[in-house]
Amino acid sequence: MNCLICGAQLPVGAMFCGECGSSSTATPLTRKRPDPRPSDTTVILPLRRRSVISVPVVSVPVVVPVVSVPVVVPVVSAPVDAPGPVPLQAPEPAPAPAPTASLFVLQFSTGETISALGTGLIGRRPLPQPTERVDILVQINDLGRSVSKSHLEFGQYDGEFWVSDRYSGNGTIIRRPDAVAVRCEPGRRYLVPRGSRVEIADQFFILN
Repeated sequence: MNCLICGAQLPVGAMFCGECGSSSTATPLTRKRPDPRPSDTTVILPLRRRSVISVPVVSVPVVVPVVSVPVVVPVVSAPVDAPGPVPLQAPEPAPAPAPTASLFVLQFSTGETISALGTGLIGRRPLPQPTERVDILVQINDLGRSVSKSHLEFGQYDGEFWVSDRYSGNGTIIRRPDAVAVRCEPGRRYLVPRGSRVEIADQFFILN
């Protein structure tokens, strides 16, 4: 079976084309519809909330007593050299806060090991959108072409790792430790704890 949009050959049972990302049932006429993908992704799992404590401030009037003190003027017989004014020094700027990004290591089934500190794309030939900026592009050597060109997006939020399926042809599955496997809905972010296995079509990586 071939894709009706770009003509690429589709594997049996594929719901999307790995080359152009079109549905296997899409036609040139149906592809004229607006792109249903959101302009941004959202976090699907709840994150830890930070509590904020508000303390009221009460203004208390302060009374300062005025005391008359006699002033005594000393008599100096010889002029004394007074020290000059001491120049004030500007305070040194505070050091910049250290980045909060954590180091994550991705061990792929193909043998590669990638260290990630920021955002990135994973695929056979990952390519960001014209207005998109990522820190790293991870290219997977998949001879079976089960992995899409830009299959998966990853990043960090509050020191935690997340992934988002980029409307890939064969989908993404997260297998967390001691939890049920989750199939990612395209365009949504999923938190991935360390020790999880993220399956991208026929390939996968372990997050450490």
